[in-house]
Amino acid sequence: MTSTLKETIRPQARWKPRDIWCAVAGGVSLALAVWAASTVVLPVNSDVGLVGVLPFPFWAGVLILNVAFVMALRGDAAGPARSPVMVWLLVVLVLVLFGAAVFVTDIPRGEVAFRHLGIADAMSRNVAIDPNIDAYFNWPGFFALLATVLGATGLDPVTLALWAPVFNVGLWLVGVAVVTRSLTSDPRRRWLVLWLFCLGNWQDQDYLSPQAFGFFLYLVVVALALGPLAAKAPPFRGFRRADLAAWWRGRYPAESRPGHRVAALAATLLLIVVISASHQLTPFMVLIALTALTLSGRLLPSRLPLIAGVVLMLWLVFPASTYLLGHPPLADAGLQTAIEANVVDRTNGTAGHVLVVQVRIALTLLLWTLAAIGTVRDWRRRRLDLRVLLLAVTPVFLFPAQSYGGEMLIRISLFALPFVALQASSVLLPTTTGYRPSSRVAGGLVLTCLVFAGMTVTGRFGNAQYDVFTDDEISAVATLDRMAPPGSAIISAAHPTPWRNTDYLGHRYRTIEDLCPPDLSAATCGPVVYHYAKHNAAGSYLLLMSSAESSLVVQGQTTPSGFDELEAWLDAQDGVELAYSNNNARVYRVEP
Repeated sequence: MTSTLKETIRPQARWKPRDIWCAVAGGVSLALAVWAASTVVLPVNSDVGLVGVLPFPFWAGVLILNVAFVMALRGDAAGPARSPVMVWLLVVLVLVLFGAAVFVTDIPRGEVAFRHLGIADAMSRNVAIDPNIDAYFNWPGFFALLATVLGATGLDPVTLALWAPVFNVGLWLVGVAVVTRSLTSDPRRRWLVLWLFCLGNWQDQDYLSPQAFGFFLYLVVVALALGPLAAKAPPFRGFRRADLAAWWRGRYPAESRPGHRVAALAATLLLIVVISASHQLTPFMVLIALTALTLSGRLLPSRLPLIAGVVLMLWLVFPASTYLLGHPPLADAGLQTAIEANVVDRTNGTAGHVLVVQVRIALTLLLWTLAAIGTVRDWRRRRLDLRVLLLAVTPVFLFPAQSYGGEMLIRISLFALPFVALQASSVLLPTTTGYRPSSRVAGGLVLTCLVFAGMTVTGRFGNAQYDVFTDDEISAVATLDRMAPPGSAIISAAHPTPWRNTDYLGHRYRTIEDLCPPDLSAATCGPVVYHYAKHNAAGSYLLLMSSAESSLVVQGQTTPSGFDELEAWLDAQDGVELAYSNNNARVYRVEP
């Protein structure tokens, strides 16, 4: 990472006191944040997540870190602080913002990381990949790679999942750094873009997942398109056919070495295939980005979007056809459907949960507003890079095409974030290369970074009441895995359940919220769950955990008393007995 982020080294005889103090301040902020996070007691009993329980020293560390970064960024007349100092501060920021949960608990956050480990385990045990199992087996690229890595290295899967967010964000920063190097020559602006990318990254898509893997590969493809595959175009004369033809024919390679262009093209084609085999959404983002760059005249191989589109269609028609036959890609298309799934349905629940959602929306709007202002300023100064604008805006075109389980806006904001951050930096720092921010500008930058950091911690860890699991809950799942015979139905209250990581194909997994939408009352939902459990020949088990119950309550699907009534109703039925319990979980056995 250090070599990729390294700036042009200025001749310096020795380290300056400012650089040393900034590096030390980074270490102090890390120590404060780690110590403060380690004092948090689980379970998290706050509707606003970790932000409601993190003690003051954590925020003192965040303050010190942002002050140190701005001081290092301001530097002197020659430029910002030395590259090792800037890289160190970025490492600390990643650990503080994206590793905070690691210092709270040694259990990976969220259900999905456990599920992905189970898929990789299933693929390692089966020679053939069966696309009939579920959607993941129609895009198996990432899971096959994960199974290979785990098998070859002997790494502990849970530890890998625990540290995946830190590792993935580090990879993303390398990709963003390479992309930014092709778009601006100002070292201060480059460092600020990387900082803003972290401060605006509330989307929480960096866990062990095909999306995190796909986003990194997307950044690599964009870096190749902006670097060795880029084209330089003559001045644009107008939209008349003759002018357009002359402009298009006048393009020439930005990279003068043919061998580099051929290698970059081969790498891009390989990445397009890997992305198409690994994730449903990222190939469309790649196609949109390559098309936008081609239409701008700044991508030399103009048929590359066509190739990407053909590869994508071939994958959908053949390897992924099993899934698509039952899930038409445009079945939930439409602007109204997308708004309901991505906005309306997410603004329900307790006051604290709604506040977290509002903070996420506000942070995104603030960054996009700064980017819009920066775009106008750059356009007026004739410094606007059309490529940045296109890469920031074009992902929005996918919004009405698919609701993507209510997460399309989240994914769009992630893919646009590097370029939104670049345009926002035009407001926070003047675009004149070599400009040293004044003390007043530096103070405003510190305040802005502090606000963004607080909003990111709130948005990113706002679900900690139900996606940070306790040791008791993990023990209950492990006990259930041991006692349930093959083919059993395992029914959890809601999806935030740390299951399926060791026996993905061995049981039938369902949740009460899936069986009983939208009424979870005892009178309505109880008979549905009981009937499903009783009619499984191998027997069934009910797994009721505090985190899953909190998920239903916080998101407004039930109340604490309503859930207690449902559990009491199920417990009173014939053939239902309590098989295991601890402070945070109960397991009920249901005889067939």
